Amino acid sequence: MPNQDTVDYKSELDETQRALREITLMIEQSQGELSKLTQRNTAITSHLQQVQKQGAGIDELRMAYDSALEAQQRLFVMRGQLEKLQNDKQHLEKYKAVLDKLIAGAVESSGAASAATKSQMAGIEMIVNAQEAERQRLSRQMHDGPAQALSNFILQTEIAMRLLDVDSAQAKDELGNLKMSAMGTFQKVRNFIFELRPMMLDDLGLIPTLRKYADAFKEQTGLEVSVTVTGTERRLEPYLEVMIFRAVQELLGNAARHSQSTMVKVHLDLGNDFLRVSVDDNGKGFDPESVKESSNLGLKLIRERAEMLGGNFEIDSAVGSGARISFTVQSKN
Repeated sequence: MPNQDTVDYKSELDETQRALREITLMIEQSQGELSKLTQRNTAITSHLQQVQKQGAGIDELRMAYDSALEAQQRLFVMRGQLEKLQNDKQHLEKYKAVLDKLIAGAVESSGAASAATKSQMAGIEMIVNAQEAERQRLSRQMHDGPAQALSNFILQTEIAMRLLDVDSAQAKDELGNLKMSAMGTFQKVRNFIFELRPMMLDDLGLIPTLRKYADAFKEQTGLEVSVTVTGTERRLEPYLEVMIFRAVQELLGNAARHSQSTMVKVHLDLGNDFLRVSVDDNGKGFDPESVKESSNLGLKLIRERAEMLGGNFEIDSAVGSGARISFTVQSKN
């Protein structure tokens, strides 16, 4: 008679196979849609080139550029969706392979070892899902910000060039607008790069990077953000600096998106053999029990990493009373 673990694995395998069939169908449909959008984009780009060569008026040129920009945006979104589906399919296939091995008896262990295996698989799944969510967020940021702005630059430049021989004053205004747009986009790109991987984290360490990030976050969101440090300021192990920076980044983002707060305080206590990080906000608060039921992968990942590093994770909040989220990790002096 099969044990309970085998029954659970087979049930999970059936669910995974069903998800694989669905996602395979979605990929096929998305590939068909992507092919149509690619053809449409090629046709619109060709039309735009003809309009430029024919020396069309500004209104017609603007309409052609708008059509080309819309086609490019739809193509970009569809490519991102297809890439996400393909990544999800690869993850499911790897998960299915693990389940096949478990069911075939390749992994035979005691009840405690089986529980450890399940926990490890859940941890891997959580990390993969968090990475995919972050890639999706960054993809949207890039699409809505720099990518769209760069497309607009082409249109503004073309309009300014046409106006040079017709109305130099208006052409000058267009160039001024173009300069302002370029400056704004340049700052967005710098912020984007900083969020991906702040170089000063490697050069100067965690504390200066957090203070710089807090200043930038305040400018972007309007939240009053402060960073205080107690204990001996020092460089930490690289993996700890990255882990803590990403955790604070996630917690600040949550405060800005969900808490309706006006002030956030970040406190780092650098002990001899431990590090404690707390992030307090004066927002609307929440029921800590609700986090267990939520799909917030960021908080779950912070808890997981803190516990892996010999520490703990705590939430102190109530509806209407703000929130304090803190975690502790062990560190070498």
